[in-house]
Amino acid sequence: MPIDEREIPGRPVGRRVVLGLVVAGAAGIVGGGAIQKGLASVLGPIGNHDPTGLIGLIPVGNNFRFYSVTQGAPRKDENSYALAVSGSVDAARTFSLQDLRAMPQTSLVRDFQCVTGWRVPEVPWSGVRLAEVLDAVEPTASATAVRFTSFDGTYTESLTLDQARSDDVIIALTMLDAPVTHDHGGPVRLFVASMYGYKSIKWLGGIELTDHVVPGYWENRGYDIDAYVGESNGRNDDPTS
Repeated sequence: MPIDEREIPGRPVGRRVVLGLVVAGAAGIVGGGAIQKGLASVLGPIGNHDPTGLIGLIPVGNNFRFYSVTQGAPRKDENSYALAVSGSVDAARTFSLQDLRAMPQTSLVRDFQCVTGWRVPEVPWSGVRLAEVLDAVEPTASATAVRFTSFDGTYTESLTLDQARSDDVIIALTMLDAPVTHDHGGPVRLFVASMYGYKSIKWLGGIELTDHVVPGYWENRGYDIDAYVGESNGRNDDPTS
């Protein structure tokens, strides 16, 4: 369903603004960590409205870069968020935030690695193991893969069912010791610890069990379907973590 543009705060960022921020980012390299952290704190809402993708080029040290394949996503909260899990299952179900919080929680401290090369080390994550949610909906014998959709209306991803059941794949409710913010993909996002960041879909809104792997947004643009760090997309300089 198309996103109602009126629900998305902010306007697309022009090239002049973005290029100015790139210059500021370069100044951050010279000025040190304090400037880079200051830049990182404002890039979320700007980067999520950057159709050029240039925000991702700004050097901000070991901090998250922000990027959306659309112009952002509607905001969801306690009352409006819902995670629909359907497809090849015997017990399709919709989970609220309260439902997810009531399930057993798993905590991880793992790096977040982007396929473009930047990395944020030792990020604290917590949430529900994806396997727990899959068990709750009872996949059928024909289910071999899992497809994810974002409530930005555009972004999609996939894992095999075996990959989805890994202990380090979680439906993340917190990161950096706080609830997942909207700009980080909240209130709920996926985190696939052993794979590049494009597999960790932001603004998670739907999960569908399928009988085959459905290539996601970036896979349809040339990225590998199996995105293990150091083993895909032509990169061999990062150990699998």
